[in-house]
Amino acid sequence: MLTVHHLENSRSQRVLWLLEELGLTYEVRRYERDRTTMLAPPELRAVHPLGKSPVLTDVADDGSTVTVAETGAIVEYLIERHGNGRLKPVAGSPDLLAWRYWLHFAEGSAMTPLLLKLVFDRIASAPMPFFARPIAKAIAAQTEKAFFGPNLRSHASYIEAELTRQPWFAGAEFSAADIMMSFPLEAAAHRAGLGAEGRHPHAKAWLERIHARPAYRRALESGGPYAYA
Repeated sequence: MLTVHHLENSRSQRVLWLLEELGLTYEVRRYERDRTTMLAPPELRAVHPLGKSPVLTDVADDGSTVTVAETGAIVEYLIERHGNGRLKPVAGSPDLLAWRYWLHFAEGSAMTPLLLKLVFDRIASAPMPFFARPIAKAIAAQTEKAFFGPNLRSHASYIEAELTRQPWFAGAEFSAADIMMSFPLEAAAHRAGLGAEGRHPHAKAWLERIHARPAYRRALESGGPYAYA
């Protein structure tokens, strides 16, 4: 039995979506964030030492339990063990390298400036003495201007260019690379204005296409409310 240790509003939504696309039977164990820190609860440490989501557990052929953490590793595990050739370009295809690239770009490059934006936005708006507020806002604004703001714009332009020349990240066919890229693009639309004011029309259209997929909608029903969708 496949079990997804699912945290609300998190990367684990992509794992549920992949399982739905593959038509696999799975169980969901839900965890709620701490309402003050927004971090995962300590119960997740019983599943994996870092206590973060997503984590997937699976029963191996010999009856032992396999525990896989990190979204990209979970996606690769499911594709290799349960995919039967689905949602991945065939070996030798020129799309396979692109598939692998976007699978890792999602967390390796795309999420870093988005996380920095989230952190510095919270710093700028956090409760603090009145005399400290202008300093905090100035630091946040300068960090955005000098570092993560340009990265966000560069990534958005790059992604838009890729989706201008092809409908999906790994070519003409929908694949697990699109599932991996969903979280950073949804976060960018939610936090960083991706697709706003007529910008990035191909990225916006891509988001609309994934949101319309039946398996995506079933995953929302399985996982519960998802603020980035």
